[in-house]
Amino acid sequence: MALAASIHDPALEHEQLTVSRGERSGVYMVVAVHSTALGPALGGCRMWTYPTVDDAVADALRLSRAMTLKAAAAGLPLGGGKGVVCLDRPELRELALRDFADVVNTLDGRYVTAEDVGTSAADMELIARSCDHVAGLPRAAGGSGDPSPFTAAGVLAALRACCRRAFGSPQLDGRSVAVVGLGNVGGQLARMLADAGAELVLADIDPSKRALALELPRARWSDPAAGIRADVDVLSPCALGGVIDAATAHALRCRIVCGAANNQLADDVLAGELLKRGILYAPDFVANAGGLVNIACELDGYDLAVAASRVAEIELRMERILDEAATTGTTPLAVATRAARGRLAVSR
Repeated sequence: MALAASIHDPALEHEQLTVSRGERSGVYMVVAVHSTALGPALGGCRMWTYPTVDDAVADALRLSRAMTLKAAAAGLPLGGGKGVVCLDRPELRELALRDFADVVNTLDGRYVTAEDVGTSAADMELIARSCDHVAGLPRAAGGSGDPSPFTAAGVLAALRACCRRAFGSPQLDGRSVAVVGLGNVGGQLARMLADAGAELVLADIDPSKRALALELPRARWSDPAAGIRADVDVLSPCALGGVIDAATAHALRCRIVCGAANNQLADDVLAGELLKRGILYAPDFVANAGGLVNIACELDGYDLAVAASRVAEIELRMERILDEAATTGTTPLAVATRAARGRLAVSR
């Protein structure tokens, strides 16, 4: 039997929280709708093993809020949401996805799901068999396909803007970059950085990813803890969130933090601590918006060239944020958050 709850706690800001246990799989799943002020709440379906259901709920709430800010900052007609499937038995995967489709259907279009950590375009096809509220389907099925190359391209664009601010040039040739997390996005970002001439420190909890460090020029392997603290120009967190806590913030030896992970800071106040240390922190929901921008292009009839052009605009958007932050003496995170919330307030 499904269990559902709605919350309207001003401290959380979320419009709706649904927690269900799949009738087929017995797997717990969560959908958090943070905001529909600008449009339907779009956010990926994350499939992960969590210690408790409460941890899954906390992750969905945190990630859905970031999706609202991401869409608003990118000027998209979308709200923010996130789905989480607590899968701990691989053999239940298909049943769990079918159960998740049922949950999405109950929200009647308020939430639109897509690919995320642990899920794929093929999984979205399975969900779409019984649910209309799915984006990011394979191109053969009329969607925009895997969003990860666009997310990586957007991070690269944001990174150029950061290098222009920190070093006076957007060029990445000769710059040292630590990419921590070599999943779909991190791996593609590493390849793009190598093509641009960067020197790489590559790290992941999965030792099999070491092969990428052997394949790419000017790349060396590291464990994640050492990678985060590497003496490099740029740290690019591309795994799960919360990687920079108070202790880590004081141990960083980079000049820039710009990556694909959501919620990279364990607490937003750490953006100020990084600023005091002379470290430029690129707001993650601006830098990693490329995948969402790509999916949003489906709303107008998908065109690959248009999608690539809109993702490239992340560089200019980040430049403006960094310029305002430097002029006002505040953090880029504060500037980006204020702009996103301003757009939401006008809509309301």
